[in-house]
Amino acid sequence: MTPPPDDTAPDHSAPAHAVTQHEVTEADTALAVGSGSLPVLGTPRLLAWCEAATCAAIEHTVPAGSTSVGTRVELEHRVASPVGATLEVTATLAHVDGRLHRFSVAARHTGASGGKVVATGEVTRVVVDAERFLGRV
Repeated sequence: MTPPPDDTAPDHSAPAHAVTQHEVTEADTALAVGSGSLPVLGTPRLLAWCEAATCAAIEHTVPAGSTSVGTRVELEHRVASPVGATLEVTATLAHVDGRLHRFSVAARHTGASGGKVVATGEVTRVVVDAERFLGRV
């Protein structure tokens, strides 16, 4: 007799990959987030979008009671994006070593300037027990 499936076990059947879309608003600009004086996409917001994509990519692999936390980021912001631009952000799992998950991330313009690479980089996340982690904060 086979045991019933464990609903708390991580699902490794789907690839760890995610794509998200974002439209640049005034609230996303360097001027608004305090990282510069121009009304173009601020690097801190772009980084947040990249991290969000990694969260979406890893969420189906994290067991119940656990979460992932960002521990390292490398991001090259190559091209400015004006208010109104739409970006597609991808996160693809590149390496796993136990609890450590390293993602390649990329952001591209869509629409008229579709495909233009805005940023590339790498985001590392570590899977942790959520309660234990918060107990140490």
